[in-house]
Amino acid sequence: MGKGKPHIEFTALNMDEGWEVPPGYPEGIKQKVLTSDLDEETKTGSRSRFLRFDPGAYSTVPFVHDHWEEVYLVEGTMIVGNDENGDGGEPFTAPTYACRPPGAYHGPFKSEKGCLLFELHYYYKPDEA
Repeated sequence: MGKGKPHIEFTALNMDEGWEVPPGYPEGIKQKVLTSDLDEETKTGSRSRFLRFDPGAYSTVPFVHDHWEEVYLVEGTMIVGNDENGDGGEPFTAPTYACRPPGAYHGPFKSEKGCLLFELHYYYKPDEA
């Protein structure tokens, strides 16, 4: 299993600071990691994060990863399935939820007016239950 996340009680979050572009994402899409012990090499752990799209930001290719992902669209509208130019796709408005198993292709994504997502990423093996 992962190293384990720390015990954190209710803590005020500064939603203006601590944002960074995740590896492989374009500018305009930023994450704020709340806590993580996700280890993609050993395939253990989990991560809790916010993902924010600036107005007009979009990705150009589908994503796929080897861990579970749960996504809650907290605010705004996200377009799923746009092309490499940011055109097309299906819009979803908050509140909306998705749960994706490892290996599921998803995206590309775009937000015309911006949006905020809360995401959980984790490795789960049935024999660990």
